Amino acid sequence: MTAGNSSCMFYGIHLKLLMGRPFGGPYGHGEAGEQMSPRKSESRDRMVLSAAALLREYGASATSIDRVLAHSGAPRGSVYHHFPGGRAQLIEEALALAADFLTGLIDTAMQVDDPVAAVDAFFRLWRDRLVESGFRAGCPIVAVAVETNDDAPQLARSAAAVFVRWQEALAAFLVRHGLTEERSRRLGAFMIAAVEGAVIMCRAERSTAPIEAAAAEIHDLLLHALRDRPGAGSGSRP
Repeated sequence: MTAGNSSCMFYGIHLKLLMGRPFGGPYGHGEAGEQMSPRKSESRDRMVLSAAALLREYGASATSIDRVLAHSGAPRGSVYHHFPGGRAQLIEEALALAADFLTGLIDTAMQVDDPVAAVDAFFRLWRDRLVESGFRAGCPIVAVAVETNDDAPQLARSAAAVFVRWQEALAAFLVRHGLTEERSRRLGAFMIAAVEGAVIMCRAERSTAPIEAAAAEIHDLLLHALRDRPGAGSGSRP
């Protein structure tokens, strides 16, 4: 699958969700809640989306301004108009956009009443993303985290903050289902580590076997954890 074909899928699925979203506040520049008009933000949005797509497939070092322009079709003159901080700002905003989207996937998976089913769904979401992309699309957060980024050390800090955010979301979910805070934090970190490691292995092997194995082990671990939680009856099912 070429970068252009994958970008078509990315735009087709996510563009309506992302277009028109404020780019101030969590996206790093401008007043919080600032709303840019669709006309003024069209090139900017395309570039951020393209940067996120390229991060997923090629990593941070390969996501250059030239590549983003070619991928998005945005005019070169828009780069420093929309991103006065240059490539580092563009990558950071793509990272924030991807983080919000992936956090939304976690939140969606956690909506069901059965916590084991919710975690199973979380792993299935990642499995489906891998298959649909032909094992080309990984996690853009990992793509940034594993590179040195000496010219923009804030990117590693941003990636670390995203991992913490996901761990806290999963931990809070498990606490709501009766696990202790300490156990929930450990399990939240372990689930993120398991799914991210499995995604990397799946891409290398071009197989879903690693993520399916990780999902099965997490499923069994969570069943036991919930059965042993304080106040759980003998043989109870969450």
